[in-house]
Amino acid sequence: MIVLAIDTAGVDCAAAVFDSAAGELLGSVSETIGRGHAERLMAMIDEALAEAKLTLTDIDRIGVTVGPGSFTGIRVGVAAARGLSLALDRECVGISTLAVLAEAAGSAVRPVLAAINAHRDEVYAQSFENGEPRGEPQLLQLDDYLARAEAPGLVLVGSASALIEDRDAETSPDHFPIDIVARLSASAKAQGKPKPLYLRGPDAKPQTGFAVSRA
Repeated sequence: MIVLAIDTAGVDCAAAVFDSAAGELLGSVSETIGRGHAERLMAMIDEALAEAKLTLTDIDRIGVTVGPGSFTGIRVGVAAARGLSLALDRECVGISTLAVLAEAAGSAVRPVLAAINAHRDEVYAQSFENGEPRGEPQLLQLDDYLARAEAPGLVLVGSASALIEDRDAETSPDHFPIDIVARLSASAKAQGKPKPLYLRGPDAKPQTGFAVSRA
């Protein structure tokens, strides 16, 4: 299976082409851009395909990070993946950013608590053990996360781990390695159209009370 993997859920914009039969990454492009994913993503997909010496018609499956993470970035990635899935008539799967962090931390051999600093004293978190999630991803209050993080033998991963020592710490952005996104996409079960995993509503909301009356 040839997989096209996409990540725009955080500060990175990334695309990769992965051959699941060979277990080999054929092409990969990743840049830490912060913003502007919509303007850069399609060119990065072309670059990853060119490195792999393949075209879009060679793709068998599309995988995309669905969050939690940047509200705008998630929308960009999911929309692009679903659009390509429809145009190419290919299966599309969504990959949790928390699952990517857990895989990077070795959740197959040790219990992991993956957690992203959601700010405003909130944390996106999910537990993993034996490579599988234990429960659903959650939006936790910071105090609840700190209490869960005290469990013995638990490996903490993700930006929220910096809050253990200092709950007011300035945390670094999370990165979701595109090679791991690609591998998880290849092994993920078919799930229909991927949906964004926001866990919390957008910070930017329409203003009320400022509408101009129409004549």
